[in-house]
Amino acid sequence: MSKRFIFSSESVGEGHPDKVADTISDAVLDACLSQDKYSRVACETYVKSNVAVVGGEITTKAKLDFVKIARDAIRDIGYVNDDDVFHADKVFVNVYVTQQSPDIAQGVDAKAAKGKKKAEQGAGDQGLMFGYACNETPELMPTPIMFAHRLGRELTRIRKAGKLAKWLRPDAKSQVSVVYENDIPVAISNVVISTQHAADVDHSTIEEFCIEEVIKKVLPKNLLTPKTEYLINPTGKFVVGGPQGDTGLTGRKIIVDSYGGWGRHGGGAFSGKDPSKVDRSAAYMGRYVAKNIVAAGLATHAEIQFAYAIGYPEPVSVYVNTFGTAQGGLTDEVITEAVQKVFSFKPADIVKQLNLLRPIYSKTTNYGHFGKIDADLPWEKTDKVAALKKAVR
Repeated sequence: MSKRFIFSSESVGEGHPDKVADTISDAVLDACLSQDKYSRVACETYVKSNVAVVGGEITTKAKLDFVKIARDAIRDIGYVNDDDVFHADKVFVNVYVTQQSPDIAQGVDAKAAKGKKKAEQGAGDQGLMFGYACNETPELMPTPIMFAHRLGRELTRIRKAGKLAKWLRPDAKSQVSVVYENDIPVAISNVVISTQHAADVDHSTIEEFCIEEVIKKVLPKNLLTPKTEYLINPTGKFVVGGPQGDTGLTGRKIIVDSYGGWGRHGGGAFSGKDPSKVDRSAAYMGRYVAKNIVAAGLATHAEIQFAYAIGYPEPVSVYVNTFGTAQGGLTDEVITEAVQKVFSFKPADIVKQLNLLRPIYSKTTNYGHFGKIDADLPWEKTDKVAALKKAVR
């Protein structure tokens, strides 16, 4: 009996209020790392109407102009139209930043402290992280989230080119529902695009553009069928958008940022955090490990979970789940042992293995932190394939 189901994932554009906040937070992080690679950064941003609030805990030698960083990020997103309430040159930027708590710092610092179990660099917090990969797409990512990201990227590309659709505005969301038969994508049942637009464009123009110039040009033709349903701006109007229409906050789009709900997420957000925060760096490590497992042919689907205690260097658990797809008679236990031979999960080692003390984080903010094979992000490399194959022999 065949197994048939539909799975949906969503993505959001750069101008979505939560992504505006993520973009500013990661811009602050990159600005810190550009001047001081040992910066400790936990930056949160809140945006609403014509206000941006930048806050958090930052310990750095860098000299920062937070207002300029925020305005530049907003300008690059595209909030520069005369009718934008949230406008790069007019927004009020409020800054509330203190240094990192000394109690947290002593747990992270690679030195002894009273009551600390080990002198090595420890995790910046307790928590659990997941990494995932599968063989459905060239990026080794789940199909629904990759398709949703493709739509969002294309909308942004067209908008920033400024020729084909001058009425496009920065705020946008996309969603793709994929039909699976026996765990193989066979069709797209539904595509949703909601895009902010200028007031003087009619709905039929937006609908035709999104279907003909975006959806049909970026999604596989063989998966779009006569039964595929297109829902374009289904409320009928989307003029008021961005922080004018909704509040934005750093870290609220964690499922968009990871695997679209297909692979699990540990709960911690990514943007605005330096790599001493395992919420971010260990999630990147998890993706690196899972992708290499699949690329090595050890399994077609792989998920890894590991967890930490604050201030302690070793993970308290490591677990690989291949969902019954392990190849060549391998078991999840054997793959887990191989992973622990090939990779180190200590926070300091993660930073070193992935070369994370660099201003690379603005590349990650939009359209997913995973699956960007052309962005030179180290956790997308498959350079441990040979080592993993050797370790399972």
